Amino acid sequence: MGRDRDPFRIPRAGWEVAPLAGLASIDLNGSGSPLSGAEFVSESAVGGVAVYAIYQALLAALRTEAMRRRGEIDRASQLQSIAATVWESSKQGAVVSAALGVVLLVFPWLSLPLTLLGAVGIGKASLDLFHAFWDGLSPEQQAELTSSAFEAGVNLRRFVEGAGTAPQAA
Repeated sequence: MGRDRDPFRIPRAGWEVAPLAGLASIDLNGSGSPLSGAEFVSESAVGGVAVYAIYQALLAALRTEAMRRRGEIDRASQLQSIAATVWESSKQGAVVSAALGVVLLVFPWLSLPLTLLGAVGIGKASLDLFHAFWDGLSPEQQAELTSSAFEAGVNLRRFVEGAGTAPQAA
């Protein structure tokens, strides 16, 4: 999986969260199960919007925090950027999850393949969040974390491309 190294670009929630967004459903009326197809699709759409919004908020907050620490933006710009990207991602999440809700309503057997795709997507999303977190650390914090991970027997180089070498044991 490639890694976007552009420190000025805020990553966008993409297809990696679409399967999870399609399966996520928030019970709007407390009935426990959807009464109609329209209710199923609307509950799926709301769940998908929540998944996209939460994921995008985490990505944007972590990446903009790195930019704020470097002095490239101030706190107000950071919050404005997070809000704008979450809004755009939520609109995309509504469309994707509503479409997947209709597909699952017509073809309910597709929930198993969608679940498997969701597991793969969550793996990529986790790596994207880790990279955004890593980029927000200062070089001293990165070195300290790399050293601590190496002492614990974990090699972070496979997660962080081009992060330098792990410290060697004496």
